[in-house]
Amino acid sequence: MTRAGRRIAIRGVVQGVGFRPWVYRLARERGIGGRVRNGTDGVTIDAFGPEEALDGFLRSLTESPPPAARIHGLQWVPIAAESGEDFAIEESRSDGTRRVSIPPDLPTCAACLAEILDPSDRRYRYPFTNCTHCGPRFTIARDVPYDRPATTMAPFRMCAACQREYDSPLDRRFHAQPNACPQCGPRLRALSESGEELSGDPIVLAALACAEGRIVALKGIGGFHLACDATSDAAVARLRRRKRREEKPFAVMVRDLAEAEALAIVGEAERALLESAERPILLAPRREGAPLASSVAPRNPLVGLLLPYSPLHHLLLAEAGRPLIMTSGNLSEQPIVHRDDEAVERLGGIADLLLVHDREIASRADDSVARVIAGGPVVFRRSRGYVPRGIAVRRPFDRPVLACGGHLKNAFCVGIGDTAYLGPHIGDLEGVETLRAFEEAVELAERFLRVRPEIIAHDLHPLYASTQYALARPEPVKIGVQHHHAHVASAMAEHRLEGPVIGVAYDGTGYGTGGGSWGGEILLAREDGFERLATFRPIALAGGDIAVRQVWRIALALLDDAFEGDPPLEAFPLFSAVPRRRIELVCEMTRRRIQSPPAHGIGRYFDAFGALFLARPVSAYEGQVALEWNMAADPAEDGAYPYEASAAENLVILDLRPALRSAVSDYCDERSVATIAARFHNTLARATGALVRSAVARTGPLPVVLSGGCFQNALLTERVLAELEGDVRVHRHREIPPGDGGLALGQATIAAAVARGAQGGS
Repeated sequence: MTRAGRRIAIRGVVQGVGFRPWVYRLARERGIGGRVRNGTDGVTIDAFGPEEALDGFLRSLTESPPPAARIHGLQWVPIAAESGEDFAIEESRSDGTRRVSIPPDLPTCAACLAEILDPSDRRYRYPFTNCTHCGPRFTIARDVPYDRPATTMAPFRMCAACQREYDSPLDRRFHAQPNACPQCGPRLRALSESGEELSGDPIVLAALACAEGRIVALKGIGGFHLACDATSDAAVARLRRRKRREEKPFAVMVRDLAEAEALAIVGEAERALLESAERPILLAPRREGAPLASSVAPRNPLVGLLLPYSPLHHLLLAEAGRPLIMTSGNLSEQPIVHRDDEAVERLGGIADLLLVHDREIASRADDSVARVIAGGPVVFRRSRGYVPRGIAVRRPFDRPVLACGGHLKNAFCVGIGDTAYLGPHIGDLEGVETLRAFEEAVELAERFLRVRPEIIAHDLHPLYASTQYALARPEPVKIGVQHHHAHVASAMAEHRLEGPVIGVAYDGTGYGTGGGSWGGEILLAREDGFERLATFRPIALAGGDIAVRQVWRIALALLDDAFEGDPPLEAFPLFSAVPRRRIELVCEMTRRRIQSPPAHGIGRYFDAFGALFLARPVSAYEGQVALEWNMAADPAEDGAYPYEASAAENLVILDLRPALRSAVSDYCDERSVATIAARFHNTLARATGALVRSAVARTGPLPVVLSGGCFQNALLTERVLAELEGDVRVHRHREIPPGDGGLALGQATIAAAVARGAQGGS
């Protein structure tokens, strides 16, 4: 039988997931000779055998890869045949074009979990147990190819037993780069808050501390967590006080799916998210009477749940025997702590006990956050479990692009070849430490990709730290991208839409092309430009950004505008706690437009209505009052309020003042806040439908994309989808955050298109 040869190049997430041993076993089963090796751009296979056997081998490569693998491309070329049926796994090579083929960090698999719970196993209660199907990946990688010497496991020399596993192609730990056991691997230690090592089993000490109401800092996969008893109001209050986190909800880690279902309403789609390889924090409705401290998520019917995803988490939850708060190990507005010495310095004042270990974390990666909306998953924060998985783009980048993202919920993006790489969640760029974390993450991405960006994309806001960083870079090509155009383009990129599209971009704020604050925008968008078709009547922000925190100011401005200078303040308890002189001052500022910039953001309408009807004068964290207003709505209510629309210079202005007047009338007639909140949502949905249909009448049938942080609101999203159903094709975010965490993807594709156009590209 005539032998043939093929060189097969596979790109995607194919390193660190047991891909080479799987290829080895597959080749042996099919009588294929040759070799497989990692490279900087994926995996290469030289395969030799009969043509028919090679065809079957190729089919199998794409039909049944290892669970954590993601194949983005497979190509092959014929090569000269070689004799013999031996198949080998070769050493990795580091030449060629760089691609990040490292997988995201993977949750503990069932086989490893069984080992750490088996008293007869040599890895019993070992918190660093892993194999090719699970364990840390991205967070321990220092470089590519993903091999042990290029990870933070390099200092640990494997014992004879671990080396045998690592060397055996038939073992599930074959070339598992973090492979370790109690004899040779990382070691867990318990420290006092001052950094002194404590005697005893560290996991038992930590569980006991949680049971006694104390706070534990533990080193996870992508950084430190702060943990305490989630059923104890006293413990949670202590954590809030020490962490300086007033009311923002905490995530809760539970032992298993059964415990999750006891605390929250978890449907099939929610279960799939909880148990997915990404293991995000799932936002789900809390069950009435769930045994959780009320201070876990004050005035919030949702609870953020996640399952254990490392052996350490599994062991601690089993030992503690109760759900635990599992929140980022940092002070508010600071990056997550990821080094032991840093933990003692920064977390020693928060935690009573620290669990540390000597396996370094190379890259920070906060927990990801997701929710089920309209029956499908939506990622709110894309970090651990998703990063550094690439996003295939419709049109390849001609030149490497670095997009620096926004100011809040920052994540950057590197575009190279036919792939965009969103970096891990950095957070709000409010301080020096967070900006330094941003810069370090960018440098690491550049090293992984062996790329020097040629185009730098940034937001238009001149005071954003990400903009200032971009402008200070040495690269000569800098491209400013309008905030809401970037939102729409991120959804276009996720769904590989060529454009033009009608983009609905709803959020709190974003710098407009002529300055000012946009945020309720209907755009006719292409990658290289956009036209603003419609927006919402602006609300004056008395004092500027201070009004976003002191939301009573926004409510007063909207009320004063709607009632033409004669607002019925006496009807609302909100204003009883505000000194009369301050009310008069804000009214004077907004009427005379003194330090009161106009804001078009839908998020500001949520703030205004929520503050007014819930009597909430202050937002303790970004989006809090808007979220509470969303959660107050009765989903069974189908009524809506009136609104008006007018046109000025081809721009439609949507006016919600009639809606507010009707809502005030309902309130004075003692209709429930739940009814008013629902009618507000329904009004926004119907107005959006009208604006989109008006745009379609002007442009002809085009795809519609929904983007911006307001589409993290489940009720609004579902109502808008229902309003548009049957009229247009609607695309919304799934794995790319609709909020500012996805902004950089849109910035990257827009900047590439603008640069291409400037060069005369087609």
